[in-house]
Amino acid sequence: MEIKKSRLEEILKSFKGQPVVVVGDIMLDHFIRGSVTRISPEAPVPVVNVTKEYFVAGGAGNVAVNLAELGAKPVVLSVVGQDRSGEDLVNFLTLKGVDTSFIALDSARPTTQKIRILAENQQVVRFDRESQKVIPPSIGKSCLENFKFLAKSAKGVVLSDYGKGMLSDSNIKAIIDICNKANIPVCVDPKIENFKKYKNITCMTPNTKEAFEGMGVPQVSDEETIIGLGKKILKTLNAKSILITRGADGMTLFEKEKSKIKVTTVHATAKEVFDVTGAGDTVISVLTLVLAAKASLAEAAVLANYAAGIVVGKLGTASASPAEILEVLK
Repeated sequence: MEIKKSRLEEILKSFKGQPVVVVGDIMLDHFIRGSVTRISPEAPVPVVNVTKEYFVAGGAGNVAVNLAELGAKPVVLSVVGQDRSGEDLVNFLTLKGVDTSFIALDSARPTTQKIRILAENQQVVRFDRESQKVIPPSIGKSCLENFKFLAKSAKGVVLSDYGKGMLSDSNIKAIIDICNKANIPVCVDPKIENFKKYKNITCMTPNTKEAFEGMGVPQVSDEETIIGLGKKILKTLNAKSILITRGADGMTLFEKEKSKIKVTTVHATAKEVFDVTGAGDTVISVLTLVLAAKASLAEAAVLANYAAGIVVGKLGTASASPAEILEVLK
């Protein structure tokens, strides 16, 4: 797909200050890095000599960080526990330029936290603290009221579903209805279990595995099958578009065009792939901002592809800045 780079640069400049609402499951990603030189005498496990330890926002939180890095003004609608992890997560997001004013506290649940121990860039073990229960009705109702308020000024909405209970069935439908009535683009990063609940959306961005599992069919990698799958998802969800991210094979965009479905494949741009962590968050962030700027879905797919190519070249949960994207466009 050929789009003039001058046009892509123009769209990138429009990202600055765009108000975007992110609704979904935020989490604290805790990384412990080190090296291994011996096996423990207590058990047949490696001993990791810790050299670095840090925290970043994961899940919907990383989407918000990506949006802020791209120059937007993201606000997060989510929930955390009344614990130290929740405080650390809110503080991290605030420092990154994310509006955390609408994050609710739930004393009955822990803040979702994923702790990863890595040795020489190889993950040794991960352990999670989380609740997958749907948030209490009182918090759900409050979040919906807050969303109605935020939608008055929003130019784009992201639903980032990690299956931790933030996006209830009733709120999913209500939020999409509000967006459609106000003509606000609403883009979805789905959880497999909720895949078919996201009807009447602007765009969904599943990877190949999520697309097959979300539709409950066996995964087959040939082009014809993927094309058929994308068309089926588009019709099933009555969505305006579906963007399937395909790793080394790039991305394939399916969009309604009158009575037909237009299919466009964008080839991958990454020179080297070190880590795909967070690439999906970057894709949906760029996609939403391009649509918020009233640009086309094709332009959104191309810019999202460039941004993803930058992120997979970095280690850990990462994001792409406008300056980095502009550099790749040169």
